[in-house]
This record gives sequence, C-alpha cells and structure tokens, in this order.
Amino acid sequence: MKDKSQILSGFIATTPGEEGKWFATAKELELYDLASVLANRSPCDPKTLTRAARDYLDSEPAFALGSAIATLRWLSEGWGYEMTSIDVVEAYERAMEAAARLNTIDGVDEQIRQLIEANDNAAGQFIRKAMQGHVRATS
Repeated sequence: MKDKSQILSGFIATTPGEEGKWFATAKELELYDLASVLANRSPCDPKTLTRAARDYLDSEPAFALGSAIATLRWLSEGWGYEMTSIDVVEAYERAMEAAARLNTIDGVDEQIRQLIEANDNAAGQFIRKAMQGHVRATS
C-alpha cells in the first residue's frame, strides 16, 4: 500500500505545469504543506484559494494565510474568472485575519503591499484599485 502523498505525487507528475489543479485534492487529504506548494507552483482558481483561506482560518491559520496570499498573487497576474473587487478584498481580509492569529500582521501587510505593486499589468492595476484604503501606505 502506498501512502496517500505518494499516490497524489504520482498524479501531480502526470500534469507538469498544471500542479495547481491538485491543490483541492491535497487540501482534502490534509496535506496542507503540499497544497500550499501546489498553489504557488502553477495557477489555481482564486475562488478556490479564498474559500480554503476562509474554511481553514481557525484550524490551519498558516495554510489559510498561504491560500489568501496565493489568491492575491494569481489575481495580480491576471488569473481568475469573473473576479470583482469584492473577491480581492475578501482575499485580503482572510490574509489579515490569518496573520492576526499568527501574530504577523505587519509582515503580511508589507508582503501584500509588495505583491500588489509588483505587476503593472491591467490585473495589477485592478488589484491596486480594489485595495485602495486597505493596505497601509509605506512611510
């Protein structure tokens, strides 16, 4: 009998460049570290990531934080279908709630600020506009 992570790794290997598709499976198998890696290796559906951030906020705050940050990253790179500013703000709020639980608010706020300033494409501009008034300005 193979361990569940070995089986999943075999499936992941069959879809190079599409590892993000296996995020939900890894999450359901409670392989949170692997799920986080997958969420950052290739695009994941931002709504799936935000839902994970919300659902695991209390039980796995580090995983929730990683999921929320990954949401903002993929949104800023133009991924996601029919995304609104509400989706952006929700991801930010889940990230900050997780950061509060982990006592890392300042560092996470700065990480998000840098992330949303990194892309000057249309998606990055959309994210910045949606985040106005949420992320603190640098001094």
